[in-house]
Amino acid sequence: MLECGMLERDRLAIRRQSAVLCKQLVVDELLIQLMQADDILTESMAESIMAEQTSQKRSWRLLLLLPKRGPKAFRSFCSALQETEQQHLCDLLTQSPVQDGRETCVDSIYTDKEPEGQAGRREEAKKKRETIVRSSLPLPTQEEFAAKRARTHESMEFSLDADSPINTPVLPCTPEFYRSHCPQSYSMNSSPRGYALVISNVSFDSCSAPDLDPRKGGEVDDEVMRKVFTELDYLVSVHRDLTAQGMRSCIENFCRRPEHRTVDSCVVCLLSHGVEGAVYGTDGQLLQLDWVFEAFDNAHCPLLQNKPKMFFIQACRGDEMDCGVEQIDGPVRTLSPSCEQRDAGREGQGDVDSRQRVDTERPRIKLPQRSDMICGFASLKGTAAMRNTKRGSWFIQELNTALRLNARDTHLADILVQVNRRIKEREGYAPGTAHHRCKEMSEFTSSLCKDLYLFPKYQPQY
Repeated sequence: MLECGMLERDRLAIRRQSAVLCKQLVVDELLIQLMQADDILTESMAESIMAEQTSQKRSWRLLLLLPKRGPKAFRSFCSALQETEQQHLCDLLTQSPVQDGRETCVDSIYTDKEPEGQAGRREEAKKKRETIVRSSLPLPTQEEFAAKRARTHESMEFSLDADSPINTPVLPCTPEFYRSHCPQSYSMNSSPRGYALVISNVSFDSCSAPDLDPRKGGEVDDEVMRKVFTELDYLVSVHRDLTAQGMRSCIENFCRRPEHRTVDSCVVCLLSHGVEGAVYGTDGQLLQLDWVFEAFDNAHCPLLQNKPKMFFIQACRGDEMDCGVEQIDGPVRTLSPSCEQRDAGREGQGDVDSRQRVDTERPRIKLPQRSDMICGFASLKGTAAMRNTKRGSWFIQELNTALRLNARDTHLADILVQVNRRIKEREGYAPGTAHHRCKEMSEFTSSLCKDLYLFPKYQPQY
C-alpha cells in the first residue's frame, strides 16, 4: 500500500510548475506504463488519464493524481520524464527552489537505492519497451525526433503527435443516425461486425533479407490496429513476422473461415516493407497485393459476396522520398486525393447453365469478379511511407485517430479523405538528414457500391 501523500517539497515543485507542465508535458502510453510499473498509477487511473481527448487534459489529470500517490511518486514521475525524452521538464522540477531556500538537483533524486522489487519491475518495463524508447536516425520508412530536441521547440510533426487521441474511446453511433442512414448503407448489424486480420512484419531475416531493416515502431502499429478494431466490434487476430509463404497461408486460412457467412464485413491490415504492388515477407520474398485482393473476390471468397472488405496497407510503394514543394503565394490550392477504382469487368452475356436457373427460368444475378472493396495506402505509387520509431507509422496514427473520433457518423471513404488531409499536413523532423521536412501523401482505392458506415457500439433492437 502506498504511504499517504507526497513530500511537501515535491508537492510544491509540481504546484509551482503546473502551468508549464500542463502546456508542455506529453502524457503518452510509455510514460503511463513506466509509472504503472512502479505501482504509482493503478490500471483504472491510467485508463482515466488516457481517456482524456487532449494532451493538456491528460496532463492536468495526472498532475491532480500525483500528490496523492505517496512519497515515491515524484521520483517515478521524474524518471518517466527522462525515459520519454522530456529531460527539460525533469530539470525544471528538480531545480525548483523549495521552502528552505535550497535547490534540489536531479542527481540527488536517484541516490537512494530503489527497493529490489520496484527496481526489477522498472527494468522489466524498460526491456519490454526498448524498441519504442531507443532512438535511431530515420530510414526511408521511418521518421524520428532528434533525441536532444527540447519539447518547447515543437515542429508541426510533434504538435500533431502530442494531441493524438490514441486511447480515446471510439465514439458511439446514435440510434437516430443509424435509422436515418442504414437504408442506403451496407448492412452492419452483426455482432461481431466481422473478422479482422492484422499481419505485421517487424523483424526480418538477416541472411535472406539483409537489406530490410527492422521496422522499429511496427509493433506499435499492430497494437493500435488491434485495439481500435476490437472497439469497433471486430474479432481481431494479429500475426507477426511471417515469410511471404506464411502470409499467403495465413490469408488463405482467413478467407476460408466459415464464420464469414454470419458477419457483415471483414478487415485486412498488412504492415511491412514494400514496393509498388507488393509487400515483403520476413524472408525478403514478395507477396503480390493483386493476389491478396483476388483471394477476397467474389469467386474465391463467396461467403463475403456483397459485403464490404476493408484493406489497409502500411508499406512503402517505392524508394522515392517526397521532399515536398514550396506553396506559391495566393489562395490555398487543395486537390482531391488520388482515388483509383479497379475495373472489375462487365457482366458476361453468354448462356447460363440450366442448373443455375430458378424455377421461373430467370438466370441468377451475376457479380463482377471483384467488388465491394476499399483499400487505404500509406503512400502514393513509387514513394516511401513514413514511420516514427516510437509512435508508429503516420498513416496508422491518423487512421486510428479518424476512426475513433469520426466512425460514429462518417462514411469510411470520407474518413480516408480526412486521413489524407492530415497526412498532407505532416512533415518529418530529422535535422541534418535527407529526411528533414520530408512529406508523405496517402491515398485509397474503392469499389464500394453503397455507403459504408461502421455504426460503432450500436446494436439494432428487433
